[in-house]
Amino acid sequence: MPTDSPLTSADAQDPTDVKRVGRAYHQRRNVRFIVDSTADYAPGVTDALGVEVIPFTYMTPEGEQVDDLWATSDPHEFYEAMRKNPTVHYTTSAVTPGRYYEAFERAALDGMPTVYIGLSGGLSSSIDSARQAQEMIKERYPGFELYVLDTTCDSAAGELLAIEMVHQASLGLSAEGLYAWACDARYFVHGYFTLDSFDSLAAGGRIPPAAANVGSKLDIKPELSYDLTGALTLRGMCRGRKKALKAIIQDFRDNYAHDASLPLAIVSTDAEKDADWLEREVRKEEGCEDVTIIRSQVSPILGSHVGPGMVALCFWGTDRREKLSLTDRIARKVRKGRQPS
Repeated sequence: MPTDSPLTSADAQDPTDVKRVGRAYHQRRNVRFIVDSTADYAPGVTDALGVEVIPFTYMTPEGEQVDDLWATSDPHEFYEAMRKNPTVHYTTSAVTPGRYYEAFERAALDGMPTVYIGLSGGLSSSIDSARQAQEMIKERYPGFELYVLDTTCDSAAGELLAIEMVHQASLGLSAEGLYAWACDARYFVHGYFTLDSFDSLAAGGRIPPAAANVGSKLDIKPELSYDLTGALTLRGMCRGRKKALKAIIQDFRDNYAHDASLPLAIVSTDAEKDADWLEREVRKEEGCEDVTIIRSQVSPILGSHVGPGMVALCFWGTDRREKLSLTDRIARKVRKGRQPS
């Protein structure tokens, strides 16, 4: 893992320092980056890093909205509306190949080798649309280097991966080398979170409504993460919110890389008190007193599916592939067996 990141604790919080960090990251790079809005970037980070953002869209009672990373809306108002109107469901849809093609063609006309860092296929089919657009670009611009990366992680874990990819590019890594590096590095980014209720997951069909009802009555709070495809996985069930938050901290202790040069991220869906608690607990850990912690609010895209009250901790850590469940191990062997010799 890299150990010479220029980020400091102040860099992630002060807008002036964010710009300075951005210059340090991309002033020497020869790779263009395109990302999407689902990585829940903190304010100013995408501008500082010099990356282009493809915004996802979502549906509210007022119609289709564009996720602009809270530039024109307030996260508290958004999630408060969800609290006050629990029967109103917000929906999202995959980005079309055409929208990706537009962004990729701009990059092709510019000519600089490009890497797109996209939301995991475990949560959205958008990455498939990106790959379709990639093939169309290859046909029209055969000499253009374009790589499409499935992050295999969600929310601000994707932000951490993008930040380090830009850093690696600034150190001289080519687009091809960077893609190969990221295909391995993405499995070292962890994310653990808990929800205030199961209602939004039930509304989206991710869990049965009966399970959501039982969980609410028993004050059951889940601890969740994601598997190697980026799909949500259940880590455990806790009686009460505080136990779920403590479970997140325990997973941090068990898996953290202990590299203070690499930033962490804490995000929430309007649950700042619990986000504050997580930050205090992280800073109590040895070597974490001055580690950079990037704070942000979850975008409406993922927020529509988890609802208000979600809080997550994302960080660089151990290789997630080394802690596969039995089901994951069997699936990997099956996929390997199907590969042509």
